[in-house]
Amino acid sequence: MKNVVLLGSTGSIGKSTIKVVQDLSDRLRIVGLAAGNNISLLLEQTKLLKPNAISIKEEQNAKKLREILGSSTRVYSSDEGLLQLATMPEADIVLIAIVGTSGLQPAIAALRSGKDIAVASKEILVMAGETVMEEARKQGRRVLAVDSEHSAIFQCLEGRPYNSIRKLWLTASGGPFRKTPAEKFADITLEEALKHPSWNMGKKITIDSATLFNKGLEMIEARWLFDVEIDRVAVVVHPQSVVHSLVEFIDGSILAQLSTPDMCLPIQYALTYPERIESRRVQTNLAKITSLSFEEPDESRFPALSIARKAAKIGGTMTAVLNAANEVAVDAFCQRKIRFIDIPQIVAETMESHKPILHPELKDILSADDWARQKAQSLAFH
Repeated sequence: MKNVVLLGSTGSIGKSTIKVVQDLSDRLRIVGLAAGNNISLLLEQTKLLKPNAISIKEEQNAKKLREILGSSTRVYSSDEGLLQLATMPEADIVLIAIVGTSGLQPAIAALRSGKDIAVASKEILVMAGETVMEEARKQGRRVLAVDSEHSAIFQCLEGRPYNSIRKLWLTASGGPFRKTPAEKFADITLEEALKHPSWNMGKKITIDSATLFNKGLEMIEARWLFDVEIDRVAVVVHPQSVVHSLVEFIDGSILAQLSTPDMCLPIQYALTYPERIESRRVQTNLAKITSLSFEEPDESRFPALSIARKAAKIGGTMTAVLNAANEVAVDAFCQRKIRFIDIPQIVAETMESHKPILHPELKDILSADDWARQKAQSLAFH
């Protein structure tokens, strides 16, 4: 039995994780659950799964939950609550599915307390990949990928040495604007940007998929997860979203991982690794798919890829700045304060104003994140 702490239980990844745990109830048990402010769903999950402890963002909601649950479950709140759950002595693995930067400190705390971590929050490795991977090495713990793309690469590598890699290929659906002419980008609406062709996700990641910033962030993640320089990480557009990513080896051979799109598969693999456990949830009929196609991404229409590559090459605090500026710009677009085409422009301008610190400590990363948010706010809400 593997004991799991799930941070971000009420989001789409969190809900899929709970399905996986219920499927494999003889192997997996949830011992801790953390949520934002969806008190009703967290309560429902708590009654269903009976974890030892839970956490919710606001203390007033924590008080309500304590009144309802009594002494059966420990109830925490705020960032301190996330740290309490991430370091629970009985936990074996902490799955972090919190959108935004609040998953970073729990990730490091979990590693320091001897847990493996499964990462669904891109921000953790984008902001602090060097710090997180160094901590994992120091503690002898694993950082397991939950993103379908990074899980695919991990499965294709299967312990092969990283010096055998020529290139890691992350696949992108291309989002809703794959065929939209450049001259129409200025008129893209929020409603159009939220219509993803393949996946049903939260608002932030759906907008990131439309700009391709999600692939830019995933490139940086892959650079750290698989210990390769950014020049060996590339993106190919694959509209069917069946090939989740590919590894090209130095002899020219390419391995790919395929399945119909379902986040339960990479979540299950991360939680049960190194075993593969039978599941009937994902069924892939290749004959019905009929064809798989691939295209070069158009970086003139989707500058997010080149912006992310630049941030990764500079390194240090620059990737934290990229991440923070993008979050602010996406929020401004969702509030209809800026246009779709302003998102990459704000990120690029914020980066241009930043003096990066190389090999930063955690306080430097958090400081750069805070600075970038203020700078991007001034550009987006001027």
